[in-house]
Amino acid sequence: MPSALTAKSPRPSRRTSRTAFTAEPPDPDDPLLGFAPYLHTAPRRNSITPDRQRGFIAMLAATGIVTQAARSIGASLEALYKLRGLPGAEGFAAAWEAAIDRGVARLEDCALELALTGEELPIVSAGQLLGTYRKHNFGHIRFMLSQRRAGRFGASGGGVRRIDLAALAPDDPALVRLREQWLAEWEAEQEQQRWADTKDNQAFMLKLTNRLEALRQEAVDGGLMELQPDGSGVWTDPELCGFDDPDSED
Repeated sequence: MPSALTAKSPRPSRRTSRTAFTAEPPDPDDPLLGFAPYLHTAPRRNSITPDRQRGFIAMLAATGIVTQAARSIGASLEALYKLRGLPGAEGFAAAWEAAIDRGVARLEDCALELALTGEELPIVSAGQLLGTYRKHNFGHIRFMLSQRRAGRFGASGGGVRRIDLAALAPDDPALVRLREQWLAEWEAEQEQQRWADTKDNQAFMLKLTNRLEALRQEAVDGGLMELQPDGSGVWTDPELCGFDDPDSED
């Protein structure tokens, strides 16, 4: 049986259950469900009745996902979209859009929460979950500010405001923040590169050491070298190996 530590999800903040992303369906007396449904002139056994239409709208408001809402009432997307376009289904179509707006609003709230609290990420070593740490995505934060505070951080068209760096004073708070961000990003890149270089150097030295050890062993096996008690090797015949004997006379 796995321990309590290893049984944890490697991404504890990312639940896989679809219910983790589903809000409570609206109450029966919610104005969203008070729309005028489409009435079939000759309803059949599989017709999308007013009750099924309200069930679809309720699930759509809870999930924001059309396919999931359609599945909840056992209807196909083709049938729902066809129903939506029929004369007399204007109330159903308007409720559909209103339910989507609720789903988008919830998604916006989740995005704002993520910008504020960051994302919880795992710390894993040798396949074991040691703990978690929280990481903030500054690009996500800037985007949320440009949308929620467009007057200060966005352009009139809703995009990200372009800053004229040349027009800013050296001590301007915006420029100071940018310098700090760029410095942090540069230092992170340098640290990553140093780590990569260290790993490359270690791998090369290990390969070189193994090759030299193999050559020395070949010399010992061939009788060209004798191992000393301290582990060093001494050539048995320097001239045979192409080396000059430093003790010999010219």
